[in-house]
Amino acid sequence: MSGRLLRWVGTGAALGALLATASPAYAVPEPSGPGERPVSELLTDLQELYRKAEESTETYNATQEKLKDQRAEVTRLNGSLARARTSVRDSRGAAARFARQQYQGRTNISPYVHLLLARNPQQAVDQGHVLGRAAAERAATVERLVGGEQKASALAARAKGALATQVALAAREKEARDTVKGRLKEVEELLASLSTEQLEELARAEEEGMAEAQKKFLKSGSLSGSPGSTPTRPPSRRGDSALDYAVRQIGKPYKWGAEGPRSFDCSGLTSRAWAAAGKEIPRTSQEQWAQLKRVSLRKLRPGDLIVYFPKATHVAMYLGDGMVIQAPRPGTRVKVSPIAANPLLGAVRPDPSAKPMKDYVPPKLPRGAMKGGDAGYGRAAAPRT
Repeated sequence: MSGRLLRWVGTGAALGALLATASPAYAVPEPSGPGERPVSELLTDLQELYRKAEESTETYNATQEKLKDQRAEVTRLNGSLARARTSVRDSRGAAARFARQQYQGRTNISPYVHLLLARNPQQAVDQGHVLGRAAAERAATVERLVGGEQKASALAARAKGALATQVALAAREKEARDTVKGRLKEVEELLASLSTEQLEELARAEEEGMAEAQKKFLKSGSLSGSPGSTPTRPPSRRGDSALDYAVRQIGKPYKWGAEGPRSFDCSGLTSRAWAAAGKEIPRTSQEQWAQLKRVSLRKLRPGDLIVYFPKATHVAMYLGDGMVIQAPRPGTRVKVSPIAANPLLGAVRPDPSAKPMKDYVPPKLPRGAMKGGDAGYGRAAAPRT
């Protein structure tokens, strides 16, 4: 671990420059022995910063999804408005044509007089039917014109409102994006202000804390009901496909707001994996927790989603045997981690009615699948890999 930490500290001048601008709230004095800030205090600070960054990231993701939907709605309404205006233009043309015809052929003689004076009354009656149909057609044309104008007016108002909503969402997206950047800058400033010895101490504390949490979790029997046992149930066909997709992403970098194919954030990975399996699920971890079917940890099967932290701000995919695949946090890569690497909130299943496979074979993991930091947001920072 210390080697990776040393490499992280020396990755570039950018973090070194941040030492000069570090926030006073997190300023750490030069190493002077026992007088340095305790690791527990640093862990608490980093935990709070990462949690806030994760919350801001999911807010950004949710806003981005709403903006995407709103743009599609604006496009749809503009298309409908264009068609309505074309219909109004056609109706106006037809109405003008009827007006010209009526003007050119007008007469003061009543149709009944025409009928009485006609040499062939039956022919006059037939002509009357034709005239009646023409009158009905004219009335229908006028009705279409009036209705079309009303529809076009309503669509224009809706399109205007939808555009205003889009503009407001775009502003909110920018605000959320700036918030994420600010949160992550705070993390970088704090990390850059630490000495190599402090970073090594943080890494050890993080690893020890995660290992202890995993050990206690498995002994509790939360996964199976029997302490120390973590049997793997077979997934559904789609769950297997989603898991296969996630495994193939191992090693790709975390990037907030990303949903593939080159990089992912936590919910970007889980939503894209299930989409690849033919099942669309919500984009954000909060919506995945809110909308998908809850499932007991004792009934977990590969492909299920594990949600973390009280506000559901982190999510991973269950691999089996007490392990998950996740995109942990900025500076890390998609990897395999212990299920208890973060405080669990619960689990959800995208396809609760699907039957488990009978011929399930666990996926073969690539080399180095567990390499790198295990903790997601809410834990201390790990070295960049």
